[in-house]
Amino acid sequence: MTKRTAIIDIGSNSARLVIFEKTSRYGFHLICEQKSKVRIGEGAYAKKGYLQPMGIERAYLTLKSFLHTIDKYQAHTTLCVATSALRDAPNGKLFTEWIKKDLGLKIKIIDGLTEASYGAIAAVNLLPIQDGISIDIGGGSSDIALIKNSTIIDTYSLNLGTVRLKELFFDKTEENSLINQKAKAFIHQELKKLPAHFKHTLAIGIGGTARTISKGIMKRIAYPLDKLHAFEYEVEKHHAYLDAIPQSSAKNLKQFGLKKNRYDTIREGTLIFTEILTHIGANNVISSAVGVREGVFLKRLLKHDQLIFPHASNPSIRSILDRFKPLVRIEKKRKIKRKLALTLYTLFQEHIKDDKRYGKELLWALQLSSIGKTLTIYKAHQHAFYIAMQELNYGFTHQEIILISLLLRMHGKELLNKTLYENYKDLLPEKQTLRWLSFIYTLTVFLHEASNSANISFSYQNKTLTIFANKPLYLAKEKIKSLEKPMPFAIIIEDESKLPKNKELGI
Repeated sequence: MTKRTAIIDIGSNSARLVIFEKTSRYGFHLICEQKSKVRIGEGAYAKKGYLQPMGIERAYLTLKSFLHTIDKYQAHTTLCVATSALRDAPNGKLFTEWIKKDLGLKIKIIDGLTEASYGAIAAVNLLPIQDGISIDIGGGSSDIALIKNSTIIDTYSLNLGTVRLKELFFDKTEENSLINQKAKAFIHQELKKLPAHFKHTLAIGIGGTARTISKGIMKRIAYPLDKLHAFEYEVEKHHAYLDAIPQSSAKNLKQFGLKKNRYDTIREGTLIFTEILTHIGANNVISSAVGVREGVFLKRLLKHDQLIFPHASNPSIRSILDRFKPLVRIEKKRKIKRKLALTLYTLFQEHIKDDKRYGKELLWALQLSSIGKTLTIYKAHQHAFYIAMQELNYGFTHQEIILISLLLRMHGKELLNKTLYENYKDLLPEKQTLRWLSFIYTLTVFLHEASNSANISFSYQNKTLTIFANKPLYLAKEKIKSLEKPMPFAIIIEDESKLPKNKELGI
């Protein structure tokens, strides 16, 4: 696979370009994203599905601009897929042939089941989920996938889309209540086609409608973390909000905290989304910032891995380590650091009493502990915090992201940054647990940095931690002395700190 891959996704409402740079076998990151509201399907549903000149013109100009961007970024592979607007259009093939001849871009029109599978591939690999039903509402269709144990069990495509509903119902000059009634009846009729086994308590919201709703909810509840991907909410808690959006007039949509560029189709999209949620029995929604584009990319990246990342291989972690090149990358040394931390975590369980539930986050933080030094050794822990907050995008819950980032930030005397804790406390472990995790993380880093490949072991008895080493730990001693502890206890270091005799100096 080439190092840079461009993906173009032509939907009924928008066309998007993303360019991914591959950093290693399983590491990649997004280096470019562009979007244009081409509305290629505009007017089509009222004209027997035929693409209309205004939509065709916007799409052509957008694709031409995308190709200039792709050339600028020197992407070696370009993949372009188109969804419901083109597959439903009798003149869709003529459009793709014209684009191929005039722009040299090959467009692959995918069916609804393929579209659903791409969204599900992205969700399974890039969200912290193993089971659920993905829902991707586009302009012409809603593509759904049932996921169990990280495997796509089934897919289905419903002829329910925002542009379709807009032109069939919401553009009519009727009362909102009557429009909603007719639109609901249309949705319910289509939902009867969905196989009965599409039932799950967790819905995975993919696409513009789901993202817009999630952003509105985040704004309403003053959510502390400005990150949409993996944001989760309970449907029942926001039932009134979700019901009110389709009933609103276009003029009153500003009261819902929604982005203006979504006003034209958000009422239709929300109605489709909430009716599907009810039909499948969803209690919770997890938001996805990834979808078809990432699915197209991952299908190529993981074609020899059964379309799933290997166990314990996280693309965000891998990409960070590839790009920020920590000073210590030797596997043996990583294992030593891991062993030190897990031993300490076990020794102090009588005080922490968390059944080691945060072990994964502790080890992820230790793996990333040197990344800030790539920028500068000064305030490296602060740089590491910001890198982690921005780059831990895939496969982590928001709670995990915040905890890992905060542990990276704690590299000094104090175990808790009070400002950061107050900002994110709703997503963090209780304060005393966090202090213990910070202490173990920081002590492990101190010992590892000064160990000189020493064999280190621990003993904890009578509120005394004894650190044994077969080599000097002199540089670590002073730091450990000044390190804040989560509770009063003594630390004793027994190492091989022997001074050679020198009679001239009187020693």
